[in-house]
Amino acid sequence: MDIIYLNDLEIETIIGIFDWERKVKQKVRVSLEMAADIRKAARSDNIEDTLNYKSVAKRLIDFVGNSEFQLVETLAERIADIIINEFHIPWVRVRLNKPGAVRYAGDVGVIIERGSK
Repeated sequence: MDIIYLNDLEIETIIGIFDWERKVKQKVRVSLEMAADIRKAARSDNIEDTLNYKSVAKRLIDFVGNSEFQLVETLAERIADIIINEFHIPWVRVRLNKPGAVRYAGDVGVIIERGSK
């Protein structure tokens, strides 16, 4: 399988378990690796024959920006579900970072893989 990736998509959302986190939007970063066979698109040079990463980004900006999860684990799982089910991708690796969540750390987050290659 080939990999189509999207790195460091920054989205503001309600995320966290503390009272103050439920009141202000915080920045999260989403990075994706998505399995796809790009040979048809390479031959045709047509966007219709591949995964349109701009469409993926727009969908996630809308979904994540309007979500209000407590855990990054839950948000990562929902993102994986969207990629697999709405974009018909057989496998995805989701990296979800929450910058500033831990003092003195650049960021923290989760990496999950769902589906099969």
